[in-house]
Amino acid sequence: MASTQPQTILIVSGAAYDIAALESALAEYGFRVHVVNRGDAALAAVREGSISLVLVEAALAGSASFELVQRLLAAADEGKLPVLMMSPTPTDDEHRRALEAGASGYLQLPQSVQEVVEQVLVELTVRHAWPTRPGSAKLDAESLEVNYFSMMLSTPDSVMLFDAEHGHPVAINASTERLLGRTSAELRSLRLEDLCPPEQPDGTPSAQAVQDLMRRVLAGEVKVFQMTFQHSSGRRIDCDLRLVMLNKDGRRLYHMRMVDVTGHKLAEALRFGQNKLLEMIARGAPLQQTLDSLMLLIEAQSPGVLCSTLLLDTDGKTMRHGSAPSLPQEYMAAIDGLAIGPGVGSCGTAMFRKEGVIVNDITTDPLWQPYKAIAEKFGLRACWSMPILLDQDTVLGTFAMYYREPRSPGPDDLRLTGVATHLAGIAIARMRHENELLRHRGHLEELVEARTADMRRAMDAAEQANAELQKALENLRMTQDELVRRDKLAALGALVAGVAHELNTPIGNSLMVASTMVERTRTIRNSTDTGMLRRSALDAYLQQAQEADDIVVRNLRRAANLVQSFKLIAVDTDSAQRRTFFLDNFISELILPLHAMVKHTEVQVEQDIPYHFDMDSYPGQLGQVIQVLFENSITHGFAGRAGGHIKIAARRLADNTAQLTFEDDGAGILPEHLPRIFDPFFTTRLGAGGSGLGLHVAHNIVTGVLGGRITVESTPGAGTRFSLLLPSSAPL
Repeated sequence: MASTQPQTILIVSGAAYDIAALESALAEYGFRVHVVNRGDAALAAVREGSISLVLVEAALAGSASFELVQRLLAAADEGKLPVLMMSPTPTDDEHRRALEAGASGYLQLPQSVQEVVEQVLVELTVRHAWPTRPGSAKLDAESLEVNYFSMMLSTPDSVMLFDAEHGHPVAINASTERLLGRTSAELRSLRLEDLCPPEQPDGTPSAQAVQDLMRRVLAGEVKVFQMTFQHSSGRRIDCDLRLVMLNKDGRRLYHMRMVDVTGHKLAEALRFGQNKLLEMIARGAPLQQTLDSLMLLIEAQSPGVLCSTLLLDTDGKTMRHGSAPSLPQEYMAAIDGLAIGPGVGSCGTAMFRKEGVIVNDITTDPLWQPYKAIAEKFGLRACWSMPILLDQDTVLGTFAMYYREPRSPGPDDLRLTGVATHLAGIAIARMRHENELLRHRGHLEELVEARTADMRRAMDAAEQANAELQKALENLRMTQDELVRRDKLAALGALVAGVAHELNTPIGNSLMVASTMVERTRTIRNSTDTGMLRRSALDAYLQQAQEADDIVVRNLRRAANLVQSFKLIAVDTDSAQRRTFFLDNFISELILPLHAMVKHTEVQVEQDIPYHFDMDSYPGQLGQVIQVLFENSITHGFAGRAGGHIKIAARRLADNTAQLTFEDDGAGILPEHLPRIFDPFFTTRLGAGGSGLGLHVAHNIVTGVLGGRITVESTPGAGTRFSLLLPSSAPL
């Protein structure tokens, strides 16, 4: 009989495979693992005689790996060492050469760690699980060597070894007995299809499903199969199966590992069902439909359970039917309308106590004494009820689980009741909220209808007030237009009066001189006609005529200048020339001829404008404004002063507006004069050559054709600063 010492698996590999995970998985089956990364180290380990199986990674030595397989087999005792090659880049040629070199198998990577372990177990089974006398007619557990049987007993998985010819298990471990609820002796007497329900979940007869499974395994298909088995109690068990066919000396065995996935599938079904129910609630599905779906979902999780939901009426005292798709309608009708209380079965008591009520046997529990007969009539023996609470004090209803046999809940049952009460609470609360919303909506409609008349009256009053307001606004507009017209007329009158006043002086002077000269001319002519003209009189006349001519020309020239200034007051945009220009170049060219005005005053002129400061405007009109400001500064700011400083600067603001400043450090402007400096004919140098129109003309140009605005700041004795805010692109 083979030794019971743990077997050693030798792994010859580099870093291409997760050795740590494989080593851990093999250790779970009681194997020792020895890892090397060189061929000579592998040969040394095999020669020691303690190696049961070798895994060789083909990528470690390339083509030399086939020679390594041969050398490992030669180093083993009688060449019986199983060697499995693992290849991350499998090819048919490599597979063939591996088998020709003597390898027992060829593993195509990638494979999961568990799949590699499964191949190791299968190979060891092939080597060690056969009867000591191959000629034996029948296989049984006693004829197996202890090595494989020990592995089956120690593995945590459910494992069976089937005789392919007879279809009966020949070896079963304890995990399988627990999984199926049958003893080893019972299982040996049954075929695989006898361990299944009549049909699989997809409707396929289990006998046919087993035949299909065996056919696929015989064809060499290696994968995880799914099959449903049946516990001795009748409970169904969903399993993932991995079958490997073992063939030696003409005999075939099926090594079958079973993994119970019932809990996983139930959990998946529950999770899917919960999501579907939440979607139904979110879509506003009817409460009855939602609760029916919930009851069926819970019933699918626990065989034999019959679920129900009762609702607490709005009076807070009466139970009403909610949902019970699997319970008899007569039973539900009998309990519908019962008042809750401390001894009204499981549900009525749970609502009353606001806590769970577990009744394991209805026939003996005093809470069911008044209702025991109707429960027995329909074969109901156990009832566990949990209250559905909106909050700590508000009961919405109950969720109950009925069974047809006495039964106490387990952890899974309590978990299901928690899920059911939570989902039912969401659905019922939403229904109540919707009903409350409908009630409020109806009340709101009543309020709206009741106040509609008031609103109509208010609207009529508002319309009447609006009409009166429109009439008042129209009167206001008419009044405003009249005031504007009067202001314009007043301004025009003032302007005409100013023009008349300003022109009256030079024209009057000219008229007076001309009239005087007319009289003097008549006198000279009379003297000439009478022959009494003396030379002294003629010389005096000529002297007076020359003086009169000078006076007339000077006054008429002044009148002409005044008329030209009057024309500038109304800027004509049609005659203005608009173009794109650089402000820095324009100002430089503009102030060049103006320097002649400041030569004798020693006034310094400074320009601070960014390079290529572009504008799209009217340079001619802008030049007039700068010239007016320049002349105003020389005439008023630096009158009677020696030296001074004028600065013209510009910068671009965030809104693309150009800010142009003109400042001097001259005499400044008195505070009482500042509000009037832009008025026509306002001047502080009346009779000294000032017309009082320069700044008025500048203001009209800036606010008119240039589309900007002009402001002034001044401190007497410290100078004056004019600021022009102009759009970089003048209005059209």
